Amino acid sequence: MSPRSQRLTSLEIAAIVAVIVIWGVNNAAAKAATEVMPPLMVGAIRFLIAALCLAPFVRPPFPDWKSLLLIVLVGGPIHYGLLYLAFWMAHDVSPVTVATQMWVPFTAVAAFLLLGERLNRIAVAGIGVAFLGVAWMALDAHAIQDWRAILLGVAASAAWALVTVVARRTTSIPPVKMQGLLAAFALPVLAGASAIFERGQVEALARATPLIWLCLIWAGLVSSVFATSLVFWLVQRREAGRVTPYLLATPVVSIAIGWGLMGDVLTVQILTGAALTMAGVGLVALAERRLRAGAGGGA
Repeated sequence: MSPRSQRLTSLEIAAIVAVIVIWGVNNAAAKAATEVMPPLMVGAIRFLIAALCLAPFVRPPFPDWKSLLLIVLVGGPIHYGLLYLAFWMAHDVSPVTVATQMWVPFTAVAAFLLLGERLNRIAVAGIGVAFLGVAWMALDAHAIQDWRAILLGVAASAAWALVTVVARRTTSIPPVKMQGLLAAFALPVLAGASAIFERGQVEALARATPLIWLCLIWAGLVSSVFATSLVFWLVQRREAGRVTPYLLATPVVSIAIGWGLMGDVLTVQILTGAALTMAGVGLVALAERRLRAGAGGGA
């Protein structure tokens, strides 16, 4: 039996759980930081920390410059700019976190349109269920006040889906190196945008508590560097389809933190919409895994 087809080891399970927790906490940390600092400034500080850590990994060779430019532009300042704006505008962290998981169905659609990959009935059904879940969640009497933030979260997920599809054609770049390139490009763009469009940065720095700085370090170091390295290690040992579906549990951590520590309101409609969204996302992930298993001849 191939090592890749064996059961996940205890160490691999621990790595998956660590990534879920890190990314789940990171969503709550983004919301906490943007309540004190302007959102684009938060993104710039995050990527300053990440760039300092990942600079040694950014060295030649580089892929085709057109693909690289698209990846670092859309995956860096556009994706993260929209994401931090969404958390800044939102009253609650939970609906935005659920909305950002739409990158999975968006990736399936983008791969179908741009790469000609198959889109079977399970995937189509999953995409429909996921969109229905987001719409139902956003129409809740409480969550509807965050509809703009939810839309920004969906837009951020669409941007990340495009990056994911383009990155499939540049598989020679290790994820840690890609994160370094994203940080190197996103840092000056987000910092410049913050200087032009935002005000009160100096005052925000003065107001920032140790907890806020911990949130920023968590985003720039623990999430961007450590969690990404864990995912890279996992997909080197296993097929991505064996690992990534488990990471869809990330919103559960964010929702728990939002409800338990940040005062999020969770109504039956919000929870039902979130469950529908995650079920649809899970169907898409399952369909993609089956398609890739079939393309590989099955093991």
